Amino acid sequence: MLMTQEKQTLVIGLTGGIACGKSVVTQILHKKGVPIIDADKIAKKIVQPKQPALISIVKLFGKEILNNDGSLDRKALRLKVFNDQEKLSQLEAILHPKIREEIQKEIIEKTSTYPYIVVDIPLLVEKNYQALFDQIWVVDCLPEQQIERAMMRDNTSKKQIENIIATQVNRQQRLAIADKVLDNTGSLDKLRLQVDEYHNKLMSIA
Repeated sequence: MLMTQEKQTLVIGLTGGIACGKSVVTQILHKKGVPIIDADKIAKKIVQPKQPALISIVKLFGKEILNNDGSLDRKALRLKVFNDQEKLSQLEAILHPKIREEIQKEIIEKTSTYPYIVVDIPLLVEKNYQALFDQIWVVDCLPEQQIERAMMRDNTSKKQIENIIATQVNRQQRLAIADKVLDNTGSLDKLRLQVDEYHNKLMSIA
């Protein structure tokens, strides 16, 4: 457990497959004042111009993965690693240690500011982040609901969503590591009630 000497702070990893409802859960918790660490925002921050990660990526892939203003051209980078496992592994070797480092830094900064903090991390299982957390919460829904919701949200094809789902661990693997499961197969109100229940229990313990 990560803590200061003065006060224990529970560190919770929040994960779920695409369109399972993680963003809804973090919005509910944020409104309650819970500190949220967003791994996706960190991943974007570390590849800003002049950041060490972007410099390393340019050395590996060349300046053609940059826009005219020096920012990362994400589409160009995706094309570089598309169907090339070796290049993808090289890219991940640059990104994920820095993402992990930034997550750990933010955890330390936010520890003792609230009874618990939440790290929103889509690839928690895939990239073996389990050891960072005291509890893991999984937002869960049916695969067919993921596809339907993601198609509506992102205006993308069923095939594209299925391809994304195929790159993630499956539902059973996520549920196997869950300390708490937030069932999002029903209505938003039902999901909110579950979040409220977990939140109130942690606050009562604190």
